[in-house]
Amino acid sequence: MYKLLDKIDSPADIRKLSIEELPQLCSEIRAYMVDCCSRNPGHLASSLGTVEMIVATHYVFDTPEDKLVFDVGHQAYAHKIVTGRREAFEHNRTKDGISGFPNRDESPYDVFGTGHSSTSISAALGLAEAAKMQGQNHKVIAMIGDGALTGGLALEGINNAGASKADLLVLLNDNNQSIDQNKGAVHDYLLSLTTSAAYNRLKKQVWDSMGEGKARKRLQRFVISAKSLAVKRSGGDLFEALGFRYFGPVDGNDVTQMVDALRRLKALGGPRVLHCFTVKGKGYAPAEQDPATWHAPGRFNPETGERIINPHPADRYQDVFGQTLLELARKDSRVVGITPAMAKGCGMCILAKEMPERFFDVGIEEEHAVTFSAGLAAGGLKPFCNIYSAFSQRAYDQIIHDVALQHLPVVLCFDRAGLVGEDGATHQGAFDMSAYRSIPDTVIAVPADELELRRAMYTGWQQDSGPFIIRYPRGMGQGVEWKTAQPDILPIGKGQRLAEGSGIAILAIGPMAYMAKEAAAQIREQDGKACSVYNMRYLKPLDEEILEEACSNCRGIVTVEDGSLKGGLFGAVSEWVAQRGLGTVVQGIGIPDRFIAQATQSQQRNDCGLSVSGIVSACRIMSKKI
Repeated sequence: MYKLLDKIDSPADIRKLSIEELPQLCSEIRAYMVDCCSRNPGHLASSLGTVEMIVATHYVFDTPEDKLVFDVGHQAYAHKIVTGRREAFEHNRTKDGISGFPNRDESPYDVFGTGHSSTSISAALGLAEAAKMQGQNHKVIAMIGDGALTGGLALEGINNAGASKADLLVLLNDNNQSIDQNKGAVHDYLLSLTTSAAYNRLKKQVWDSMGEGKARKRLQRFVISAKSLAVKRSGGDLFEALGFRYFGPVDGNDVTQMVDALRRLKALGGPRVLHCFTVKGKGYAPAEQDPATWHAPGRFNPETGERIINPHPADRYQDVFGQTLLELARKDSRVVGITPAMAKGCGMCILAKEMPERFFDVGIEEEHAVTFSAGLAAGGLKPFCNIYSAFSQRAYDQIIHDVALQHLPVVLCFDRAGLVGEDGATHQGAFDMSAYRSIPDTVIAVPADELELRRAMYTGWQQDSGPFIIRYPRGMGQGVEWKTAQPDILPIGKGQRLAEGSGIAILAIGPMAYMAKEAAAQIREQDGKACSVYNMRYLKPLDEEILEEACSNCRGIVTVEDGSLKGGLFGAVSEWVAQRGLGTVVQGIGIPDRFIAQATQSQQRNDCGLSVSGIVSACRIMSKKI
């Protein structure tokens, strides 16, 4: 089907091609990627934009001996396809298939695992220093997007790499877009640099000088003096000030130009950056026209670009969050929204559209998002800071030091909590309950459905001390009517009895309460036994009245949570029972002590026992114990 791509089983096969054949190979990779992702969804637009950069890098460098490190990894599909995983890419992000991100366990070409942003330069610097210390001569290349460059870790990596003089090449993929439109001073700097007439006139002279084989010393003098002037005029010499030699910008979607540039830079040593200007969604018109939507479009018709959207009987939790935040903002002029580059994904775009002055997209900067929110709260505002659960881990210190320690009323909304599906191990929101439960003066609300999320947000809005954490899952709610219901507070530390029984009490938190109630009904029907069922609503503080009632009426407790068993609800209930010397047997169902690979959410939950049948089975095992 593909004239060239079908012959590519490794980068060594790419290096057998002539440079004139590379554009055709890139075209075939792009077509194959669109075809596969139309049936098996993934992160499409980012990877479409980096095809030429990846092909050129594998063509010029001797990978995997030379090390290519990706940032985030959703731009790496072409890399996977040409490194022996072309057929496996049909099963990208599926159960028992390959990961959607670079994974060291999957291929020797994936030299460093990624999934979160801004890690590539620090990791690549470590690889470069390790090579130097061991007398190895291979090259190390880091490929980072301009969106990831806003992250603090990327700037820390640049700062240390520039000072180290390590042999490190950074490929800056500048497409003026991360998921949503890029924000911040670094983005503005790059934009001014790429559009500088003075710099681009100079660029050709620099490349010509390199091509003529001039002595390095003369070249360095020319670059430092002449280029520095042009860069300063165009907005600042950020990279050179931090110890990097800056080259570019070049057309990152021109594979011939990329090969030429990389060949010239390969022989140079020290920290250097090649600024590559690309188009997110390149080569597929719908993705080029709307790169934010096509970042992860789901299934679609590859011929027409029509997205295949299945109707759902319930609203997404993200929509409930967005609409409720807007409603609160209309009621209270102090309410503001903060997101680290996830406005559309978390639903905060709803606030941004109507009240842009009350909306802050800080870029991929979770730590800044939290401390900035703390500052807003200290200044008298009511900040709602929305961060995906897995990404909130990066701001752990800020949540403790800047919010909790100062008792500031920041509402932290952790979207994508629990098992998230196809994004796999790097994105599972497994650890938030375990991590934040130990922080003093912290409230952790875990709503069971759409209405409880709305009520939890109203409750957080009315608190004068914080942090107030609300965690909720990715995807659809339970179909509960929430838009017309008059919201009231969700009493802090108070749960809800859903069913009364004896022998076994099922204590569930979050949407797992619905599964627990169904499991109890099944046990009553099939086994003739009545289990007590409780919707805990809050992990911290726990409802001690429920715990006392459960321990008084039942000899066994089964906890159910879409989070890590270690330290979460199971840990909290076990601690409470043990501290009081009670003889109640406690058993937990949740995410086990291992990283959960990619699969659908339902498959992952089934594997963890987080299903009706899993709860029924656990209760029957408990019955035998007691």
